[in-house]
Amino acid sequence: MCGIVGLFLKDKTLEPKLGSMLSDMLTVMCDRGPDSAGFAVYGAGDTTRVKLTLRSAKPLDDVVKDLEAGLGVAVSAVLRETHLVVTLPADKEDAARAWLASTRPEATVVGAGQRMELYKEVGRPDAVAERFGLAGMSGTHGIGHTRMATESAVTTNGAHPFSTGADQCLVHNGSLSNHNAVRRTLLREGIAIETENDSEVAAGYLTWRMREGASLKEALEASLKDLDGFYTFVVGTETGFAVLRDPIACKPAVMAETDDYVAFGSEYRALAGLPGIETARVWEPEPATVYAWERA
Repeated sequence: MCGIVGLFLKDKTLEPKLGSMLSDMLTVMCDRGPDSAGFAVYGAGDTTRVKLTLRSAKPLDDVVKDLEAGLGVAVSAVLRETHLVVTLPADKEDAARAWLASTRPEATVVGAGQRMELYKEVGRPDAVAERFGLAGMSGTHGIGHTRMATESAVTTNGAHPFSTGADQCLVHNGSLSNHNAVRRTLLREGIAIETENDSEVAAGYLTWRMREGASLKEALEASLKDLDGFYTFVVGTETGFAVLRDPIACKPAVMAETDDYVAFGSEYRALAGLPGIETARVWEPEPATVYAWERA
């Protein structure tokens, strides 16, 4: 079944409250996906540096010291439970990934970018949000997902969001029927797909199209032809977020917009606690129509 939430802030004064607002929305969606949950938040960034979000079942406390020694550069980091966000010079990203793969292979890179931090774990969404301190995070926009596993095991690897490109991630409610065929195409095109989850294939598809020069809107429009199934996608990028439902649009979805924000939820109750929701423009997104917002 699964639940999706997304929040894009237009009013900069709300940015310190992004995590709190998104956490409340995610918590409301607990019963749509009690197995696991995850979220991505777009906070402060620096064009000269990159954030790598690492996840590991083993302690990550000593990674920073060893990584600094291995790369010969200063590395800053924030540890949140099983995830560690390391920030390092952007031109050292490839070297860092190679060092991690050879020295700390248990530390999986789940997301990377100038501004994006990505967290996901097994457990009730409200508990996952609390573990990672979502309510205290700030930023311009974020997306989240609550999962009810129907086609694969309940694992952290299967939790959303999925990220296959810099500052880009996707959450998905639904099912793709041709994901194995698309997966083979992506692998030939050099897009790494790490799990069996069809949602990661959808994320990889968008990365592939955008690498070829398509805008996010164009990539999503192309997916209507190339991805078969029933789905709702919410996609985060460094500059904004986008929503797309398949041509049948059988999965529930609702959006709301005010002068201060744009919000998405699988059900209206996810939006009901937002400030000013009583005067918002509320609507059901049309099938096969891309909705997108970007920050100035």
